[in-house]
Amino acid sequence: MAFKLSLMRRMRSHPLFETLASIKGNPRVCVLIEPLWGIPHSLIAPFAAVYMRALGVDNLQIGFALSAAMFTQVLCAFFGGIITDKLGRKATTMLGDFVGWAVPCAIWAVAQNYWFFLAAMVLNSFEQVNQTAWVCLLVEDAEEKHILNMWNWIMIAGLIAVFFSPISGALISANSLVPVMRALYAIFSLSMLIKCYITLRYTTETQQGKIRCRETRGENPLRMALSYRGLLPLIFKDEGTLRVLALMVILSITSIVSQNFYSLHVTADLGIPEDYLAYFPIIRAVVMLLFFFVFQHRLEKYRTKKPMELGLALCMLCQLIMIFSPKCQPMLLVLYTLLDAVAFGIIFPRKELMSAVFVNKQERARIIALLTTINIAIAMPFGGITGALSKLDGRLPFVLSLTCYLLLMAVIHTMKKDPGPEETGGASAEDAEAG
Repeated sequence: MAFKLSLMRRMRSHPLFETLASIKGNPRVCVLIEPLWGIPHSLIAPFAAVYMRALGVDNLQIGFALSAAMFTQVLCAFFGGIITDKLGRKATTMLGDFVGWAVPCAIWAVAQNYWFFLAAMVLNSFEQVNQTAWVCLLVEDAEEKHILNMWNWIMIAGLIAVFFSPISGALISANSLVPVMRALYAIFSLSMLIKCYITLRYTTETQQGKIRCRETRGENPLRMALSYRGLLPLIFKDEGTLRVLALMVILSITSIVSQNFYSLHVTADLGIPEDYLAYFPIIRAVVMLLFFFVFQHRLEKYRTKKPMELGLALCMLCQLIMIFSPKCQPMLLVLYTLLDAVAFGIIFPRKELMSAVFVNKQERARIIALLTTINIAIAMPFGGITGALSKLDGRLPFVLSLTCYLLLMAVIHTMKKDPGPEETGGASAEDAEAG
């Protein structure tokens, strides 16, 4: 009994649980309902392409559907800020969850051929609009001291969802792929409808959202789109926002490598059996959960710059492991997984913290939308580039990633403003002293 009381006291005093208890309103709702997306998504993600193939969709059709979806994502990302400003953060988030997830999942559940999948993937691209609105709904009325741990909780929700993924594999083994996937997509659609209802019932429009709705009432959307050029100085002449863009672009490029060429390299070039790959995501999730609860809060005293440099150094070490690993050495891949998990746990929430602090608060929605559009446009060709590099040598994509991380290290190292969870009003300690 004494042990349980001691454990409860320790949990209540842990920064993560203190944040969860302290945040109210929109941030609390956004964090708590994230598993409604994360868990069903983790169940279907490993088998989505296999499901398409089982219903007669060939690789060329899958590639064309992906290209069409990416083109639509660029348009949705571009207009996402305009829609968010005109309809509000709350309404756009609900609309994005409904059009971008609930409807496509319902289509995937009853899909019969390629055209069903094409329609669903194009509609799913509307999630880019939702992403802009959801980020605004999450952070705009939150205290800056809570933002880092809020993003930690978002990531924890995603990691917990990973442990549900074996369920779909077990169901498919016990039954067959197509009926199980239909049922899982139907559950996913229902889960997103519940998420829409909770957003409607328990969130409110943010203060900045109300201001932007008033300012854009009656304004022509096309005219608002043309006014985007007036935002470019807020990106390219603002040091902090430009660094956020560099972070987004470089991490997008490196994620193309890790998501698409890691498994190919370790199986084809390093001789690791394919069935080993199933264990690495679980190991990664366990390590990241331990990191978040045991070590993450200990880095807060170093604010953002030093932890980011540590995370990038670990990323570079991971690329060196991929480049120089000899064949048939699974323990080196375990080491890669451990280091990559810690690096991602350090970098991702601090990237979001930098975005919350550096991006102009009055134009947050449109700037986030514009940053996302630029990011997708720049990163888009790197799918083909990394594919060509991989064809020449399986290690070359990781050489590209190593180069990207070196560039990003320079971007972070030269950063003058160093945001931290304890700062308020977007001013760093250095800025306060200077003032």
